[in-house]
Amino acid sequence: MALAITTTNLVKNFDGKNAVNGISLDVHQGEIFGILGPNGAGKTTFLRMLATLTKVTSGSASIFGNDLTKDGAKVRNFIGLTGQYASVDEELTGMENMIIFGQLNGLSKKEAKKRGLELLKQFSLTEAKDKSISAFSGGMRRRLDLAVSLITKPPLIFLDEPTTGLDPRTRGEMWKTIRELVKGGSTIVLTTQYLDEADQLADRIAIIDHGSVIAQGTPSELKNILGETTFELSLIESSQIKQAKEIIEQKFNIEVIVLPEFATLSIKVTDTKIMTQILLLLETEHIAINEFETRKPTLDEVFLELTGK
Repeated sequence: MALAITTTNLVKNFDGKNAVNGISLDVHQGEIFGILGPNGAGKTTFLRMLATLTKVTSGSASIFGNDLTKDGAKVRNFIGLTGQYASVDEELTGMENMIIFGQLNGLSKKEAKKRGLELLKQFSLTEAKDKSISAFSGGMRRRLDLAVSLITKPPLIFLDEPTTGLDPRTRGEMWKTIRELVKGGSTIVLTTQYLDEADQLADRIAIIDHGSVIAQGTPSELKNILGETTFELSLIESSQIKQAKEIIEQKFNIEVIVLPEFATLSIKVTDTKIMTQILLLLETEHIAINEFETRKPTLDEVFLELTGK
């Protein structure tokens, strides 16, 4: 698959400290690439380097085959950026913002207006095009901010925590918009603190901590890092919970967590064959099971295990 981004040992140093510490990764054309990390991990700094807004200290990167440092002006023609905070002018209307951003990117006023109308329609903002931004809701501002970043139809879009502060419904609308952009041929690099967002949207994910990539892969691959399956079984008789816990722990030398309000036992296993053995053991001991289920680790659990945060 063709590459949109390649970085090799990318470093950004501020006052003797590396905010980005040797990141190497590839982003394929047409995918959503998620970047996860706790606050201060280096996500935004990394994105700002790729967007040519912050100089690279060392290492190399290319955007669609163009060197980030040598061909910065050319690289900027390929990218759109939406930051954590809206960049639109609150005193202007939606359409006025579209026209200004279009002209700043080399379009004539006529071209900017035409493109602006297309984008306002795409982002369900047509009815608000003549309203001042100060009257926009948080979700509307976010959509407009994304719209102005697409004024020149960039093939690569950087989204830095695009849904921060939005309510669940508006977040869902943004997710839908992001998916539609990819269907239209865009490549998206998304930073987020919301693990469910990365899980839902990203084709692949890099987890960054202290400026370094500590894991990367598809959501499924990352969830397999822990190598554990959670086995939960509820009993018909809650009075048998203590007995069941004791015999399982003694027989298999594994920890059993009791969820008393549900008369449920929760067990983390690395060998799924043990689950069948547990069921047979309980049957032998005449401990009746109401139901059981298994689940893989969540992205939240992987993130906490890797970062401790």
